[in-house]
Amino acid sequence: MTLKIGVIGTGAIGREHIKRITKKLSGGQIVAVTDVNQESARDVVEQFNLDAVVFPDDKTLIAEGNVDAVFVTSWGPAHEASVLAAIEAGKYVFCEKPLATTAEGCMRIVEAEMKHGKRLVQVGFMRRYDSGYAQLKELIDDNFIGNPLMVHCAHRNPEVDTTYSTDMAISDTLIHEIDVLHWLVNDDYKSVQVLFPKKTSHAHENLRDPQIVILETQSGIVINAEISVNCKYGYDIQCEVVGEEGIVKLPEVATVPFRKNATLGSTILMDWKKRFVDAYDVELQHFMDAIKETGEPKGPTSWDGYIAQVTADACIKAQNSGLKEEVVLQEQPDFYKNNLKTANV
Repeated sequence: MTLKIGVIGTGAIGREHIKRITKKLSGGQIVAVTDVNQESARDVVEQFNLDAVVFPDDKTLIAEGNVDAVFVTSWGPAHEASVLAAIEAGKYVFCEKPLATTAEGCMRIVEAEMKHGKRLVQVGFMRRYDSGYAQLKELIDDNFIGNPLMVHCAHRNPEVDTTYSTDMAISDTLIHEIDVLHWLVNDDYKSVQVLFPKKTSHAHENLRDPQIVILETQSGIVINAEISVNCKYGYDIQCEVVGEEGIVKLPEVATVPFRKNATLGSTILMDWKKRFVDAYDVELQHFMDAIKETGEPKGPTSWDGYIAQVTADACIKAQNSGLKEEVVLQEQPDFYKNNLKTANV
């Protein structure tokens, strides 16, 4: 079975996924594309020599009978409408984050998917497919360090442009930690607080950088997450889980060590796409394989998208209030239970 895929949004991440499906992965074929910039859609067909139809919009693409699944890789505010239309048409959906830009929008998707009666949607939280995080998850689930007590992590980018705002540190950057950390420790968030250390001189006038987000889970695990988006030295992701019996830490990215000019060192990546390129490959292959083998995607669910959005909203509220803010989730539907572990690969 070849999964016939339509891509909604042919910008940078859309093109990366089209390249993966066309050049690297197996079991999928790009048969349809669309973009608000129709020239971009036509260009991507030519660039990758696709046997694909260019549609004028997402609704006509979703309605096409030759499309089994859609990749939603457009800009965030457009995601909800495309995902809801795909669910109504009974099409599988791989949606890059965010699932929707509001908790209410995420819940509308959750309710539509449950009404449909089976899972159709996978959210693009690719860190669960990173080999380092997968190793951490396996050790924690095997009780190697006993019960997790604390998590120390950092998300550092070398630089951002002047369009990057303080709230984007949550919605665009920390959102990956928000998803992967609750999955890692099998716990939901209870509260969040945001601290602003001394501002770096590299941040533009309207940006508060760095930030420290403190998340507490329902069982009492305390997570401190540093976000620094002008650290200059590289793209650096760190995660250390402290348990009752030991500590596990995210492996460093493998690079060639060097000895030169009286220095023993190794290179740090500057590009996030290179850091997680393998995770993206595994993620999309898993999406296609799971549909082929079980009839449903098995990765991060619409409910995971809802958790991430509710938590991000609380973090942004905490940025403005300076207070500890509650993370208030609705009760998890039975439809989505036992899905937290399904992204193990």
